[in-house]
Amino acid sequence: MYLQTELAARAAAGAPVRVCLIGAGKFGSMFLSQVPTTPGLQVSVIADLRPDAARAACRNVGWTEERIAGTDFIDDAVRAIARDDVDVVIEATGHPPAGIRHARASFAAGKHIVMVNVEADVLAGPLLAHEARSAGTVYSMAYGDQPALTTEQVEWARSCGFEVIAAGKGTKYLPAYHASTPDTVWDHYGLTAEEAAAAGMNSKMFNSFLDGTKSGLEMAAIANACDLSPPNDGLAFPPCGMDDLAHVLRPASEGGQLECKGQVEVVSSLERDGRPVFKDLRWGVYVVLEAPNDYAAGCFWQYGMNTDASGRYSAMFKPFHLIGLELNVSVLSAGLLGRPTGTTKDFRGDVAATAKRNLVAGEVLDGEGGATVWGKLIPAERSLRESRLPIGLAHGVTLKRSIAAGQMVSWGDVEVDLTDETVMARQEMEQHFAGLKAAAE
Repeated sequence: MYLQTELAARAAAGAPVRVCLIGAGKFGSMFLSQVPTTPGLQVSVIADLRPDAARAACRNVGWTEERIAGTDFIDDAVRAIARDDVDVVIEATGHPPAGIRHARASFAAGKHIVMVNVEADVLAGPLLAHEARSAGTVYSMAYGDQPALTTEQVEWARSCGFEVIAAGKGTKYLPAYHASTPDTVWDHYGLTAEEAAAAGMNSKMFNSFLDGTKSGLEMAAIANACDLSPPNDGLAFPPCGMDDLAHVLRPASEGGQLECKGQVEVVSSLERDGRPVFKDLRWGVYVVLEAPNDYAAGCFWQYGMNTDASGRYSAMFKPFHLIGLELNVSVLSAGLLGRPTGTTKDFRGDVAATAKRNLVAGEVLDGEGGATVWGKLIPAERSLRESRLPIGLAHGVTLKRSIAAGQMVSWGDVEVDLTDETVMARQEMEQHFAGLKAAAE
């Protein structure tokens, strides 16, 4: 993409790419740590509900007092977005309502936005991407996070003429994790609550990683960006190491574990009995591809590719992702080239709130990473047909009827404020894509 060449020219001209960062948490801090060593990139303003904590985060990652003094810290993100000295907005709050609000403020201000907030993207991203295109702005996935890195691999494979058979990431998974709560999560990480608190680790966030919700959200984002299919009844999380990707992630009709070609899936770093998978991909991303002809299959063998027994299926993978340390790629792609590093194109996957235990009428759901529900990936068409409640709206809502453990929650099961702007955005998105599907039929 020649980003460094373009950036060097901007630096020499004294015309840096100017950034508004919203949310100075872990992801934001990782991005901030790279700013001092990236000439031509300037953080004009940091918007955080706690400006003093944001300043402390900058000191923690090595910013000088001079750099901190030259940056504005405010608690009003919408006002920060509207500033004249901002070219690219980074939304890193992880809060769906805030993410939708900030995205729309960016479009209105003519600013590009890098959406770290996958929760907001899956809740209403197909609509937000449509609005960004109408506004002539970039709505981008965040490079360094797994959805953007997986999307890059899918783009590579298709550009080379390969059919994508599967794409996704690795994680640590056992079926029992779906019932994990913020009170039990640290047991699975080998930490005490005191150790986690001392490290500043958020129990709900880490519980979302563990209970399958974050995996569902990320795979929905990939499906929506890459025209891939979610499995019909949730991710299977098959145990699988790097060497076995092409064997495990091929269609069931050919001995693999996929429902169909062109599917998203997450592989587990643990066997079902808890033993570690050999050469696991816990921190990485992958794409499984198929040779289009015998000649290409022969090249797989000649160049040492890992293949299944037929030699037709192979896999490319990246064993690690550096999260916010790689975010510059998205910021610079948007600011210099006007291009996203992956963006939502369609509504293919959704993540439905699913009961972790038997829930009774009158209980209040506590959303992503909480003790009541986890997020299950299903096809968007099924979600709309069954009127499933997205995990992004399953916080602070009261159940009108009891829900059995393992059952997905529907809109009619909860009391919803239909005047809430986030609910309205989601329903607008559902109506928009339901209308497109009906027109296509």
